[in-house]
Amino acid sequence: MSLKTLFTEHPDAVGESYFEHMGVALSFAGPLLAAGLAALVHAFLPFLCVTTASVTVKRLYARMTNRTPRVASHAPVDRMLEWDPVI
Repeated sequence: MSLKTLFTEHPDAVGESYFEHMGVALSFAGPLLAAGLAALVHAFLPFLCVTTASVTVKRLYARMTNRTPRVASHAPVDRMLEWDPVI
């Protein structure tokens, strides 16, 4: 497996370029980091951030499961779309 393939195989599978995929992954990373910090605060101060982490995770889950894969321009038209829910 070539080095280029390591970086492009998964983004190609979901119909994105490397940088498009990076943007999508980062758009999930920020809210996940914030949810993690909210959960950490909640662990020590249970009266704070009571639903912040769970609401964030539910929203991101809904966003991820409703994503529509794009067909890569170089993919044959009759190819079955394969979508990997893992970013």
